[in-house]
Amino acid sequence: MFKIQTLNTISSSGLNQFPPTQYEVSPTISTPDAILVRSHHLHDMVLPPTVKVVGRAGAGVNNIPVAALTKQGIPVFNTPGANANAVREIVIAGMLLASRNICQAAHYVKQLQGLDAEIERQVEQNKKQFVGFELLGKTLGIIGLGNIGVKVANAALHLGMQVIGYDPTITVNRAWELSAEVKQANDLNHLLSQSDFVSFHVPLTNDTKHMISQSHFQLMKPNAVLLNFSREGIIDNLVLEHVLQAGKLYAYVTDFPSAHLKDHPRVISLPHLGASTKEAEENCAIMIVKQIRDFLENGSITYSVNFPSIDMPMNHHIGMRLAIVNQNIPNMVAQISAKLAATGLNILSLMNKSRDDIAYTLIDTEQTANDSLLKELATIEGVIQVRKILPSSLN
Repeated sequence: MFKIQTLNTISSSGLNQFPPTQYEVSPTISTPDAILVRSHHLHDMVLPPTVKVVGRAGAGVNNIPVAALTKQGIPVFNTPGANANAVREIVIAGMLLASRNICQAAHYVKQLQGLDAEIERQVEQNKKQFVGFELLGKTLGIIGLGNIGVKVANAALHLGMQVIGYDPTITVNRAWELSAEVKQANDLNHLLSQSDFVSFHVPLTNDTKHMISQSHFQLMKPNAVLLNFSREGIIDNLVLEHVLQAGKLYAYVTDFPSAHLKDHPRVISLPHLGASTKEAEENCAIMIVKQIRDFLENGSITYSVNFPSIDMPMNHHIGMRLAIVNQNIPNMVAQISAKLAATGLNILSLMNKSRDDIAYTLIDTEQTANDSLLKELATIEGVIQVRKILPSSLN
Protein backbone atom coordinates (compact mmCIF):
# COMPACT_ATOMS: atom_id res chain seq x y z
CA MET A 1 0.00 0.00 0.00
CA PHE A 2 1.49 3.32 -1.09
CA LYS A 3 0.78 6.37 1.08
CA ILE A 4 0.22 9.83 -0.42
CA GLN A 5 0.14 12.99 1.66
CA THR A 6 -1.66 16.01 0.18
CA LEU A 7 -0.56 19.34 1.62
CA ASN A 8 -3.03 21.36 -0.46
CA THR A 9 -6.45 20.69 -1.87
CA ILE A 10 -5.88 18.62 -5.01
CA SER A 11 -8.67 18.16 -7.55
CA SER A 12 -10.62 14.96 -7.03
CA SER A 13 -10.32 14.34 -10.78
CA GLY A 14 -6.66 13.60 -10.12
CA LEU A 15 -6.88 11.92 -6.73
CA ASN A 16 -9.48 9.51 -8.08
CA GLN A 17 -6.76 8.15 -10.35
CA PHE A 18 -5.13 6.52 -7.31
CA PRO A 19 -6.54 2.94 -7.02
CA PRO A 20 -7.93 2.68 -3.47
CA THR A 21 -6.71 -0.90 -3.19
CA GLN A 22 -3.11 0.24 -3.66
CA TYR A 23 -3.05 3.79 -2.36
CA GLU A 24 -3.96 5.61 0.82
CA VAL A 25 -4.42 9.35 0.25
CA SER A 26 -4.80 11.85 3.08
CA PRO A 27 -3.43 15.20 4.32
CA THR A 28 -2.68 13.65 7.73
CA ILE A 29 -0.43 10.76 6.71
CA SER A 30 2.76 10.91 8.77
CA THR A 31 4.90 8.43 6.81
CA PRO A 32 4.11 9.13 3.15
CA ASP A 33 5.79 7.63 0.12
CA ALA A 34 4.91 10.76 -1.85
CA ILE A 35 3.87 14.33 -1.10
CA LEU A 36 1.53 16.29 -3.35
CA VAL A 37 1.46 20.10 -3.17
CA ARG A 38 0.26 23.13 -5.03
CA SER A 39 1.39 26.24 -3.14
CA HIS A 40 2.31 24.76 0.26
CA HIS A 41 5.71 26.02 1.43
CA LEU A 42 8.09 23.10 1.97
CA HIS A 43 11.31 25.00 2.65
CA ASP A 44 10.88 24.95 6.43
CA MET A 45 9.52 21.41 6.63
CA VAL A 46 11.51 18.35 7.63
CA LEU A 47 10.23 15.59 5.37
CA PRO A 48 9.86 12.07 6.79
CA PRO A 49 12.53 9.61 5.64
CA THR A 50 9.82 7.57 3.91
CA VAL A 51 9.32 10.25 1.23
CA LYS A 52 10.45 9.02 -2.18
CA VAL A 53 9.05 11.76 -4.41
CA VAL A 54 7.45 15.21 -4.27
CA GLY A 55 4.85 16.24 -6.84
CA ARG A 56 3.82 19.82 -7.60
CA ALA A 57 0.42 20.19 -9.27
CA GLY A 58 1.58 23.16 -11.31
CA ALA A 59 4.67 24.42 -13.08
CA GLY A 60 6.56 26.60 -10.58
CA VAL A 61 8.56 24.94 -7.81
CA ASN A 62 9.76 27.99 -5.88
CA ASN A 63 7.91 26.70 -2.82
CA ILE A 64 9.94 23.47 -2.86
CA PRO A 65 13.58 23.10 -1.69
CA VAL A 66 14.66 21.38 -4.89
CA ALA A 67 18.42 21.49 -4.24
CA ALA A 68 18.06 19.98 -0.77
CA LEU A 69 15.75 17.23 -2.02
CA THR A 70 18.16 16.42 -4.83
CA LYS A 71 20.90 15.74 -2.31
CA GLN A 72 18.52 13.38 -0.52
CA GLY A 73 17.81 11.52 -3.76
CA ILE A 74 14.20 12.71 -3.98
CA PRO A 75 12.90 13.69 -7.43
CA VAL A 76 10.57 16.67 -7.72
CA PHE A 77 7.88 16.49 -10.39
CA ASN A 78 5.86 19.34 -11.87
CA THR A 79 3.22 19.62 -14.57
CA PRO A 80 4.44 21.91 -17.34
CA GLY A 81 1.78 22.62 -19.91
CA ALA A 82 -1.16 21.36 -17.87
CA ASN A 83 -2.27 24.93 -17.11
CA ALA A 84 -0.93 26.48 -20.31
CA ASN A 85 -4.31 27.23 -21.84
CA ALA A 86 -5.54 28.93 -18.67
CA VAL A 87 -2.48 31.20 -18.61
CA ARG A 88 -2.73 31.86 -22.35
CA GLU A 89 -6.29 33.10 -21.91
CA ILE A 90 -5.48 35.36 -18.97
CA VAL A 91 -2.53 36.91 -20.82
CA ILE A 92 -4.82 37.79 -23.73
CA ALA A 93 -7.33 39.13 -21.19
CA GLY A 94 -4.56 41.18 -19.57
CA MET A 95 -3.71 42.84 -22.88
CA LEU A 96 -7.37 43.72 -23.40
CA LEU A 97 -7.79 45.01 -19.83
CA ALA A 98 -4.84 47.35 -20.29
CA SER A 99 -5.39 48.49 -23.86
CA ARG A 100 -9.08 49.30 -23.36
CA ASN A 101 -8.73 50.70 -19.80
CA ILE A 102 -11.40 48.27 -18.71
CA CYS A 103 -10.55 48.16 -15.00
CA GLN A 104 -10.45 51.94 -14.69
CA ALA A 105 -13.70 52.26 -16.62
CA ALA A 106 -15.47 49.65 -14.50
CA HIS A 107 -14.28 51.41 -11.34
CA TYR A 108 -15.57 54.74 -12.71
CA VAL A 109 -19.04 53.31 -13.33
CA LYS A 110 -19.26 51.96 -9.76
CA GLN A 111 -18.79 55.50 -8.45
CA LEU A 112 -21.65 56.99 -10.46
CA GLN A 113 -24.65 58.34 -8.56
CA GLY A 114 -28.22 59.02 -9.61
CA LEU A 115 -30.93 57.43 -11.73
CA ASP A 116 -30.42 55.91 -15.15
CA ALA A 117 -30.84 59.20 -17.02
CA GLU A 118 -28.19 60.93 -14.89
CA ILE A 119 -25.84 57.96 -15.16
CA GLU A 120 -26.25 57.95 -18.95
CA ARG A 121 -25.46 61.68 -19.08
CA GLN A 122 -22.29 61.23 -17.03
CA VAL A 123 -21.20 58.22 -19.09
CA GLU A 124 -21.56 60.07 -22.39
CA GLN A 125 -19.76 63.09 -20.99
CA ASN A 126 -16.78 61.25 -19.49
CA LYS A 127 -16.26 58.05 -21.47
CA LYS A 128 -13.63 59.75 -23.62
CA GLN A 129 -11.16 59.54 -20.75
CA PHE A 130 -11.14 55.76 -21.16
CA VAL A 131 -10.44 55.65 -24.89
CA GLY A 132 -7.98 52.86 -25.53
CA PHE A 133 -6.40 51.13 -28.50
CA GLU A 134 -6.90 47.86 -30.34
CA LEU A 135 -4.64 44.81 -30.40
CA LEU A 136 -4.97 44.43 -34.18
CA GLY A 137 -1.67 45.32 -35.85
CA LYS A 138 0.21 45.82 -32.59
CA THR A 139 3.42 43.93 -31.81
CA LEU A 140 3.64 41.49 -28.93
CA GLY A 141 7.09 40.56 -27.67
CA ILE A 142 7.26 37.25 -25.82
CA ILE A 143 10.21 36.45 -23.58
CA GLY A 144 10.33 32.67 -23.12
CA LEU A 145 8.88 30.26 -25.68
CA GLY A 146 7.96 27.25 -23.59
CA ASN A 147 4.53 25.64 -23.35
CA ILE A 148 2.77 28.87 -22.41
CA GLY A 149 4.83 31.32 -24.44
CA VAL A 150 4.20 29.38 -27.66
CA LYS A 151 0.47 29.22 -27.01
CA VAL A 152 0.31 32.95 -26.29
CA ALA A 153 2.28 33.68 -29.47
CA ASN A 154 0.00 31.61 -31.68
CA ALA A 155 -3.15 33.08 -30.08
CA ALA A 156 -1.89 36.64 -30.59
CA LEU A 157 -1.31 35.95 -34.27
CA HIS A 158 -4.95 34.87 -34.60
CA LEU A 159 -5.94 38.24 -33.15
CA GLY A 160 -4.08 40.00 -35.94
CA MET A 161 -1.03 40.97 -33.90
CA GLN A 162 2.59 40.85 -34.95
CA VAL A 163 4.68 38.62 -32.65
CA ILE A 164 8.37 38.66 -31.80
CA GLY A 165 9.81 35.88 -29.66
CA TYR A 166 13.02 35.63 -27.68
CA ASP A 167 14.25 32.36 -26.19
CA PRO A 168 17.85 31.21 -26.71
CA THR A 169 17.00 27.81 -25.17
CA ILE A 170 13.81 26.97 -27.08
CA THR A 171 13.34 23.21 -27.43
CA VAL A 172 12.76 21.37 -30.69
CA ASN A 173 9.24 20.37 -29.62
CA ARG A 174 8.25 23.94 -28.83
CA ALA A 175 9.81 25.18 -32.08
CA TRP A 176 7.63 22.74 -34.03
CA GLU A 177 4.51 24.10 -32.28
CA LEU A 178 5.42 27.74 -32.87
CA SER A 179 3.88 29.42 -35.90
CA ALA A 180 6.33 30.30 -38.65
CA GLU A 181 4.89 33.82 -38.58
CA VAL A 182 6.53 34.52 -35.22
CA LYS A 183 9.64 36.57 -35.79
CA GLN A 184 12.84 35.84 -33.90
CA ALA A 185 14.37 38.63 -31.85
CA ASN A 186 18.12 38.98 -32.23
CA ASP A 187 18.41 39.76 -28.54
CA LEU A 188 16.39 41.10 -25.61
CA ASN A 189 17.10 44.72 -26.54
CA HIS A 190 15.72 44.18 -30.03
CA LEU A 191 12.49 42.67 -28.68
CA LEU A 192 11.93 45.45 -26.14
CA SER A 193 12.46 48.23 -28.65
CA GLN A 194 10.03 46.77 -31.19
CA SER A 195 7.13 45.69 -28.94
CA ASP A 196 3.88 47.39 -28.00
CA PHE A 197 3.23 44.62 -25.47
CA VAL A 198 5.88 42.56 -23.65
CA SER A 199 4.91 39.33 -21.90
CA PHE A 200 7.21 37.18 -19.75
CA HIS A 201 7.04 33.38 -19.74
CA VAL A 202 10.25 32.26 -18.06
CA PRO A 203 11.06 30.46 -14.80
CA LEU A 204 12.54 32.42 -11.90
CA THR A 205 16.27 31.69 -11.85
CA ASN A 206 19.40 33.66 -11.05
CA ASP A 207 19.50 34.66 -14.73
CA THR A 208 15.88 35.85 -14.91
CA LYS A 209 15.50 37.55 -11.53
CA HIS A 210 15.02 41.30 -12.12
CA MET A 211 15.96 40.62 -15.74
CA ILE A 212 14.66 43.99 -17.00
CA SER A 213 16.90 46.80 -15.79
CA GLN A 214 16.49 50.56 -15.88
CA SER A 215 18.40 50.69 -19.17
CA HIS A 216 16.06 48.08 -20.65
CA PHE A 217 13.03 50.19 -19.79
CA GLN A 218 14.58 53.10 -21.65
CA LEU A 219 14.51 51.01 -24.83
CA MET A 220 10.77 50.34 -24.63
CA LYS A 221 8.11 52.34 -26.43
CA PRO A 222 6.58 55.04 -24.16
CA ASN A 223 3.09 53.53 -24.58
CA ALA A 224 4.14 49.89 -24.14
CA VAL A 225 2.27 47.48 -21.89
CA LEU A 226 4.27 45.12 -19.70
CA LEU A 227 2.69 41.81 -18.61
CA ASN A 228 4.02 39.43 -15.97
CA PHE A 229 2.05 36.22 -15.55
CA SER A 230 5.29 34.28 -15.14
CA ARG A 231 6.84 34.59 -11.69
CA GLU A 232 7.16 37.11 -8.90
CA GLY A 233 10.71 38.46 -8.94
CA ILE A 234 11.11 38.60 -12.72
CA ILE A 235 10.41 42.33 -12.49
CA ASP A 236 12.15 44.64 -10.02
CA ASN A 237 9.11 46.42 -8.58
CA LEU A 238 11.10 49.34 -7.19
CA VAL A 239 12.65 50.08 -10.58
CA LEU A 240 9.29 49.63 -12.28
CA GLU A 241 7.65 52.05 -9.84
CA HIS A 242 10.07 54.79 -10.90
CA VAL A 243 9.49 53.97 -14.58
CA LEU A 244 5.72 54.25 -14.16
CA GLN A 245 5.98 57.48 -12.18
CA ALA A 246 8.05 58.92 -15.01
CA GLY A 247 5.32 57.95 -17.50
CA LYS A 248 7.60 55.60 -19.44
CA LEU A 249 5.01 52.81 -19.74
CA TYR A 250 1.34 52.78 -20.62
CA ALA A 251 0.49 50.01 -18.16
CA TYR A 252 1.74 47.07 -16.13
CA VAL A 253 -0.41 43.95 -15.76
CA THR A 254 0.70 41.38 -13.22
CA ASP A 255 -0.50 38.29 -11.41
CA PHE A 256 1.73 39.10 -8.43
CA PRO A 257 0.51 42.09 -6.38
CA SER A 258 3.08 44.38 -4.80
CA ALA A 259 2.65 46.87 -1.98
CA HIS A 260 4.62 49.37 -4.06
CA LEU A 261 2.48 49.05 -7.17
CA LYS A 262 -1.01 47.74 -6.41
CA ASP A 263 -2.56 51.22 -6.01
CA HIS A 264 -0.83 52.80 -9.01
CA PRO A 265 -3.42 53.95 -11.59
CA ARG A 266 -1.50 52.34 -14.46
CA VAL A 267 -1.09 48.98 -12.73
CA ILE A 268 -3.55 46.09 -12.93
CA SER A 269 -2.78 43.56 -10.20
CA LEU A 270 -4.53 40.20 -10.06
CA PRO A 271 -4.39 37.72 -7.15
CA HIS A 272 -2.37 34.99 -8.89
CA LEU A 273 -5.22 33.82 -11.12
CA GLY A 274 -3.14 32.50 -14.02
CA ALA A 275 -3.87 28.83 -13.42
CA SER A 276 -7.03 29.35 -11.37
CA THR A 277 -9.53 27.57 -13.56
CA LYS A 278 -11.37 24.36 -12.84
CA GLU A 279 -9.95 22.86 -16.01
CA ALA A 280 -6.35 23.77 -15.21
CA GLU A 281 -6.57 22.41 -11.67
CA GLU A 282 -8.02 19.16 -12.99
CA ASN A 283 -5.38 18.87 -15.72
CA CYS A 284 -2.55 19.48 -13.23
CA ALA A 285 -3.97 16.98 -10.73
CA ILE A 286 -4.48 14.24 -13.30
CA MET A 287 -1.03 14.78 -14.77
CA ILE A 288 0.84 14.78 -11.45
CA VAL A 289 -0.99 11.67 -10.19
CA LYS A 290 -0.02 9.79 -13.36
CA GLN A 291 3.61 10.83 -12.86
CA ILE A 292 3.62 9.82 -9.19
CA ARG A 293 2.03 6.45 -9.94
CA ASP A 294 4.46 5.72 -12.77
CA PHE A 295 7.37 6.50 -10.47
CA LEU A 296 6.17 4.50 -7.48
CA GLU A 297 4.93 1.53 -9.49
CA ASN A 298 7.53 1.41 -12.29
CA GLY A 299 10.37 3.72 -11.31
CA SER A 300 9.81 5.91 -14.38
CA ILE A 301 10.52 9.65 -14.27
CA THR A 302 8.71 12.22 -16.41
CA TYR A 303 8.83 16.00 -16.04
CA SER A 304 11.18 16.15 -13.09
CA VAL A 305 12.90 19.46 -12.38
CA ASN A 306 15.94 17.81 -10.80
CA PHE A 307 16.20 14.23 -12.14
CA PRO A 308 16.74 12.83 -15.64
CA SER A 309 13.75 11.53 -17.59
CA ILE A 310 13.74 7.75 -17.82
CA ASP A 311 11.17 5.21 -18.96
CA MET A 312 11.89 1.47 -19.12
CA PRO A 313 8.76 -0.60 -19.81
CA MET A 314 7.94 -2.95 -16.95
CA ASN A 315 8.04 -6.63 -17.87
CA HIS A 316 5.84 -8.42 -15.36
CA HIS A 317 7.79 -11.67 -15.84
CA ILE A 318 10.88 -10.27 -14.15
CA GLY A 319 11.90 -11.09 -10.62
CA MET A 320 12.21 -7.46 -9.50
CA ARG A 321 13.24 -3.98 -10.54
CA LEU A 322 15.80 -1.89 -8.68
CA ALA A 323 15.60 1.91 -8.77
CA ILE A 324 18.90 3.40 -7.63
CA VAL A 325 19.80 7.06 -7.10
CA ASN A 326 23.47 7.89 -6.85
CA GLN A 327 25.95 10.68 -7.33
CA ASN A 328 26.94 11.16 -10.94
CA ILE A 329 30.48 9.84 -10.58
CA PRO A 330 32.50 7.21 -12.54
CA ASN A 331 32.27 3.45 -11.99
CA MET A 332 28.91 3.45 -10.21
CA VAL A 333 27.11 1.11 -12.62
CA ALA A 334 30.04 -1.31 -12.54
CA GLN A 335 30.02 -1.41 -8.74
CA ILE A 336 26.25 -1.94 -8.63
CA SER A 337 26.46 -4.72 -11.25
CA ALA A 338 29.24 -6.40 -9.30
CA LYS A 339 27.12 -6.48 -6.14
CA LEU A 340 24.27 -8.10 -8.07
CA ALA A 341 26.59 -10.66 -9.66
CA ALA A 342 28.03 -11.56 -6.28
CA THR A 343 24.56 -12.57 -5.09
CA GLY A 344 23.89 -14.61 -8.24
CA LEU A 345 21.33 -12.21 -9.75
CA ASN A 346 21.07 -12.12 -13.55
CA ILE A 347 20.44 -8.69 -15.07
CA LEU A 348 17.76 -8.68 -17.77
CA SER A 349 17.65 -4.94 -18.50
CA LEU A 350 19.57 -1.90 -17.33
CA MET A 351 19.06 1.79 -18.06
CA ASN A 352 21.14 4.59 -16.61
CA LYS A 353 20.56 8.33 -17.03
CA SER A 354 22.17 11.34 -15.40
CA ARG A 355 21.41 15.00 -14.88
CA ASP A 356 23.96 17.36 -13.40
CA ASP A 357 25.17 15.76 -10.13
CA ILE A 358 22.53 13.02 -9.98
CA ALA A 359 22.36 9.66 -11.77
CA TYR A 360 19.41 7.29 -11.81
CA THR A 361 19.49 3.61 -12.74
CA LEU A 362 16.74 1.09 -13.37
CA ILE A 363 17.73 -2.57 -13.31
CA ASP A 364 15.49 -5.55 -13.99
CA THR A 365 16.70 -8.90 -12.67
CA GLU A 366 15.59 -12.42 -13.43
CA GLN A 367 15.22 -13.30 -9.75
CA THR A 368 14.12 -11.36 -6.71
CA ALA A 369 16.19 -10.75 -3.60
CA ASN A 370 15.60 -9.87 0.02
CA ASP A 371 16.25 -6.50 1.61
CA SER A 372 19.78 -7.44 2.58
CA LEU A 373 20.79 -6.76 -1.04
CA LEU A 374 19.36 -3.24 -0.82
CA LYS A 375 21.41 -2.62 2.30
CA GLU A 376 24.49 -3.96 0.54
CA LEU A 377 23.95 -1.66 -2.45
CA ALA A 378 23.44 1.27 -0.09
CA THR A 379 26.97 0.76 1.26
CA ILE A 380 28.48 1.72 -2.10
CA GLU A 381 30.00 5.17 -1.74
CA GLY A 382 27.89 7.63 -3.72
CA VAL A 383 24.63 5.64 -3.59
CA ILE A 384 21.85 7.81 -2.14
CA GLN A 385 18.65 5.78 -2.49
CA VAL A 386 17.87 2.16 -3.33
CA ARG A 387 14.35 0.90 -3.92
CA LYS A 388 12.98 -2.49 -4.89
CA ILE A 389 9.90 -2.61 -7.14
CA LEU A 390 8.06 -5.91 -7.54
CA PRO A 391 6.20 -6.70 -10.78
CA SER A 392 2.92 -6.44 -8.89
CA SER A 393 3.82 -2.77 -8.17
CA LEU A 394 3.32 -3.48 -4.46
CA ASN A 395 6.74 -3.32 -2.85
